[in-house]
Amino acid sequence: MDSAATRLDAALKRLEVALEAHLARAGDPALLRAEISALVLDRAQIAGQLDEALAREQELQALADEASEALGSAIEEVRAALEPDERETGDGQG
Repeated sequence: MDSAATRLDAALKRLEVALEAHLARAGDPALLRAEISALVLDRAQIAGQLDEALAREQELQALADEASEALGSAIEEVRAALEPDERETGDGQG
């Protein structure tokens, strides 16, 4: 019976040491909860900023598309305006 009690005592001591080591690595549960809460808050703020950035990116893309169309139209107008002049100068030089 004494050897069983000794083994049990030794096992309990090893368990206690292992538990203390685990708690030391894990830290204070209240502190961990506070850190997790801070991380959740940070995540929410970052998600909001990401949503805003994505919305702004869509606005900028729409503006870029509009500017590209306007530029394309302007280029076509300039080409159309220059075409008659190019024919006249081309006929006289050829």
